[in-house]
Amino acid sequence: MEKKGFSFEIAHTGPGLARAGSMATPHGVIQTPCFIPVGTKATVKSVLPETMKALGSQILLANAYHLYLQPGADVLDEAGGLSKFMNWPGPTVTDSGGFQVLSLGVGFKKVLAMDSNTFRADDVVAHKKDRLAHVDDEGVTFKSHIDGSMHRFTPEISMQVQHQIGADIMFAFDECTTLHNTRKYQVSALERTSAWAIRCLDEHKRLTDSRKEKPYQALFGVIQGAQYEDLRRLAAQDLGSMQSSGISFDGFGIGGALDKDALGTIIGWVNQELPEDKPKHLLGIGAPEDLFVGVENGVDTFDCVLPSRIARTSSLYTMKGRFNVSNAPYRRAFEPIDDKCDCYTCANYTRAYLHHLFRGKEILAATLSTIHNERFIVRLVDQMRQALINGTFADLKEEFLGQYTFNKVGSH
Repeated sequence: MEKKGFSFEIAHTGPGLARAGSMATPHGVIQTPCFIPVGTKATVKSVLPETMKALGSQILLANAYHLYLQPGADVLDEAGGLSKFMNWPGPTVTDSGGFQVLSLGVGFKKVLAMDSNTFRADDVVAHKKDRLAHVDDEGVTFKSHIDGSMHRFTPEISMQVQHQIGADIMFAFDECTTLHNTRKYQVSALERTSAWAIRCLDEHKRLTDSRKEKPYQALFGVIQGAQYEDLRRLAAQDLGSMQSSGISFDGFGIGGALDKDALGTIIGWVNQELPEDKPKHLLGIGAPEDLFVGVENGVDTFDCVLPSRIARTSSLYTMKGRFNVSNAPYRRAFEPIDDKCDCYTCANYTRAYLHHLFRGKEILAATLSTIHNERFIVRLVDQMRQALINGTFADLKEEFLGQYTFNKVGSH
């Protein structure tokens, strides 16, 4: 099966599992490691695609389930694919809909960094939440959060939706579990995800062959297994060697809820088992301290909604940590968000002005804050890549984490 422009090359390795490389796609080449901003509904909220390009974004991620509901995958197909539809000149990624098994099914929203030392239950639902997704061995039945209508996702439907959306990289349909599920349930979910992965490969091959006029879309398998070493390694061995219909996965996503305290250990287990020559993506993790852990343990790409989501609540990144610019002390703070930042917002606006915009509930507040937060994270991972090449990654990590306060600067 011709792959029409998708490839991955490693240019530098070490220290440890860390590496720097490049990933070629039909819409352009991505230098790795890199951070992928999230534009859930084919838009990074409040920011123009041209602005995302200007602040250094190489690639954007959109959500297959949300685009399936609105405007419909067939609309994007008719428009010429996701990149053209949203006027984004670079590569794109879609997730499979598997994350919605967690966010809609158990109501934990966007929280993937969890504490594993809490309750265990086979049927987990967050406090005061209704279950909007029900899993069986064949697929998942969703209740739309928009209008209450019922929808069915199977591995085949996920592949059909993602092929129509037309992103350069897609993910196999998986069951995204929480750390609160019992080990017994994790084993069952892993078996389900493995069976679904084979079905995704089969349907991906069928659709690629039937849509030869379209650019090749890479398919990544998703490694689950929660906090259990044997399950994570088993999943990595299984999907890493999996072949069906004569094809294998083009890369891999490390998925599911992750125990933040064991993040590096879990990523290490997985990447020790997966093929070295294929790209590894860490799904839904994006805090600065976690990005360092991911890179040093062999992650090539990351996606996370965190920079844009917290920006809209006035929480901004600096080299010293996060702070809430809408708080009273910043009313007369006539300096940039971070004097080390080269973003458009820091070059032209002050903390005092952003404070005023948030207090006045002005839409521009979200735009300027998102530009800064996305640039901060994109640039940080770019710096990690260059440090790997220069042999100074350990120095960069020590310098950054030595001054960055995880418990946010100021009240929040």
